[in-house]
Order: sequence, then structure tokens, then C-alpha cells
Amino acid sequence: MIDKSMKLYFYNNFPYRSKSKNSKYAYTVTLGIGGNIGNMKRRFDKLFARLNNDRRFNIVGTSPLLKNPPFGYLNQDDFLNGIIKLQTNLSPRNVLKATQALELRFGRKRSFKDAPRTLDLDIIFMTKKGRPVFVDEEDLKIPHPQYKQRESVTIPLEYINA
Repeated sequence: MIDKSMKLYFYNNFPYRSKSKNSKYAYTVTLGIGGNIGNMKRRFDKLFARLNNDRRFNIVGTSPLLKNPPFGYLNQDDFLNGIIKLQTNLSPRNVLKATQALELRFGRKRSFKDAPRTLDLDIIFMTKKGRPVFVDEEDLKIPHPQYKQRESVTIPLEYINA
């Protein structure tokens, strides 16, 4: 539920819903996107364009963007968060590699836990041919273990799953 410390933005490609789903892809990935350094709306538009032009991915839909206060480390600017749902043939491990490469391309630096960031991409869920994918490795957990406790994920999820 949105409280007075949050605001929902309907902006350019957020939300977006594809007219068709492409069945040539084995996996559907729900990505959490976030950041709080610089012009996040413009960065998310660039991320959308990059994913849209990458043949490894088919964007199914996006949520509106949610401005919300930080958690963990509180001495930082509010975050802008959203969800991108896409299709791919990449394995979970290769989706992780692709998202980490995108974070680096957009200037992500990992200085400390919950630090301010230019772009954060989290794999929230993944399905293969409609069946849930479960991964429990040290550096990759699907579904994302804390997604239910994060309004920055649950609120945008309500819109993408509507």
C-alpha cells in the first residue's frame, strides 16, 4: 500500500505492455529495477531501450515507477523502483551475468550494503515454460529472498500482474 512517503509515476515506458508474447523464449524473468543517483527516469528509459534492442530479450511489460524512501542505510536520497518482465533463453546464471553487466554499464559501484546506486537489477522471479525456477546458490537466489518485505517490489508487482 502506498503511503505519503511514496509516489507512483506513470512515465514514458513505465508502464508498458507488449501487444504479443513471443513463444520462442523458454524463460520469463521478473526483474526489480532501482536506483537513486542521477536522473533515474532517463536511466530507466535507456535501460528499457537497451533491453528492447537486445535480441536475447523480449520485454513483456513494465510497471509504473515508485519513488520510495531508502531502507537499510537511511542517509541517502529516495529510490525510484519498478519492475520489468521479460522473456529470454538465457539460463538463470546467464541472466545474472547480463544484469550485472548492465549495472556496470550504467555506472554501478558496490561500495557497501544498501549504498546509493545508479542502477540495481534484481531477479525477483523466473519461470521456465510457465513453471517456477528455484535457485539457491550463494550469489544467486530465485525467487529473491526478501521481495515480500520490500514495498519497492511488492507495489510495482501489483501493477505488472494486474
